[in-house]
Amino acid sequence: MKLTRHGDDLVQLTRWPLLFPINVYLVREDDGLTLIDAGMGGCARDILHTAEALGAPIVRIALTHGHGDHVGSLGALAAALPGVEVLMSPRTARFLSGDRTSDPADGGGEVRGSWQTLATRPTRLLAPGDHVGSLEVFATPGHSPDHIAFLDRRDRTLIAGDAFQTQGGIAVSGTVRPLFPFPAMATWDKSAALASARALRATEPARLAVGHGRVLDDPCAAMDRAIAVAARGLEGQLGHAG
Repeated sequence: MKLTRHGDDLVQLTRWPLLFPINVYLVREDDGLTLIDAGMGGCARDILHTAEALGAPIVRIALTHGHGDHVGSLGALAAALPGVEVLMSPRTARFLSGDRTSDPADGGGEVRGSWQTLATRPTRLLAPGDHVGSLEVFATPGHSPDHIAFLDRRDRTLIAGDAFQTQGGIAVSGTVRPLFPFPAMATWDKSAALASARALRATEPARLAVGHGRVLDDPCAAMDRAIAVAARGLEGQLGHAG
């Protein structure tokens, strides 16, 4: 996995299976490291070696959502790290237990994307406004019903999961980027994704870290452009349907 440092507290690890970049992040805290997402299967060894090289233990693992490219190494990491905290939203916990139906208020039916059923269970369930070390939790449904994001209150780094992508160009989840269409293909609700993107933009992030693509510094103008494109696309889709 490729290692890239951003500021004092963020380390990006990227794996490139078949031109499909997948990022996980290590966030430095006073008591050790928080791992955001667990990548695809086979990533655990590289993640553990990186933490060892950084000279700090991974004390908690927090998930943005339950798609397979974000949770694939969770079981291996939890097994290798006795006592590690495992944090996720209640919906992520439900989906990873094997129940992939969305709530009746969301229209019901199966959620989209690649999912796995895992034996690893959360030690703590996260709600909007909770804190994971220096990270504040935001509910960001849209790409998936269970999606959450994390804002580092120290330097305003936003770890947005798949609410945005930067691979193939910055985009709100659900907007097809021809050079990297996969997040859009797995998006559950484009309208909710747009609302979540706007909520994240309102946090005025100084840095945007995503699940797929490079990290952006001073991202607000780029986020505005992506939101405008998503809004026009949704308006056109609704107008065509009408």
